[in-house]
Amino acid sequence: MAARKPSRKSATKKRPAKKRTASRRPGISRIDQPSTRTHGWFVRVGYHVRKDGVSAPRHTKFFGDAGHGGKTKALRMAEKFVASLAKVLKKKKK
Repeated sequence: MAARKPSRKSATKKRPAKKRTASRRPGISRIDQPSTRTHGWFVRVGYHVRKDGVSAPRHTKFFGDAGHGGKTKALRMAEKFVASLAKVLKKKKK
């Protein structure tokens, strides 16, 4: 008997699925930079186009791990900040 050739589907490599972080924490990014000892969560909310044509966030704030009692607490504070901004921005639209 002749050996079977592998099908094309099994011969091609599958790409790993992309992580979908935007839906979990919109506007919140993790910063870990050991060279400058910077560890924390960075919040950017309310993008707009400036006069020079560059898109930039209206509200930015950094929540450091050391200043907020750890990684989890800093994330919780960042999420509260985003929620409070969402309420303020929602009121301004009305």
